[in-house]
Amino acid sequence: MADLTTTITENVVLNGSVRGSLNTLTTTGIVDVFERILTCTHSQTTTVAVFNSTPHGADGALDVENCKYLRVTNLSTDQDMKVAFVTAATNYQVTVRAGGSHILFQAEEAMIAEADTTPNFPTLEDLVTVEVRPSATTDVQVEVFAALV
Repeated sequence: MADLTTTITENVVLNGSVRGSLNTLTTTGIVDVFERILTCTHSQTTTVAVFNSTPHGADGALDVENCKYLRVTNLSTDQDMKVAFVTAATNYQVTVRAGGSHILFQAEEAMIAEADTTPNFPTLEDLVTVEVRPSATTDVQVEVFAALV
């Protein structure tokens, strides 16, 4: 078993003063990791990760209950991409700019999308797939990293 240390640092000098912060989180008991870099073709949707209640429950699946860290990074230097986090019943989508990342700290009961502006805070749903679509007519490279206990 190993520890995963995640560090997020913001640092900006504004009017001669340093602003920002450093936050570190340690996730213990990591026994599996998943890492891949792939090219996502423009005008197409590419599934970059699949989750299930067991790894043998779907081709190439990560164990949804054991996934405690998931990062999707856009390796492009100049193109944005859209990322969809899909459950059995809903999804939410975000734009990840060139060089940016989107992080989840669990895949089980991780998310829900609602069609209004009043959060209901219902029971969250398990992640089923992560899908990527480049925003422009240029392919993008994507890095996916997951750590599981």
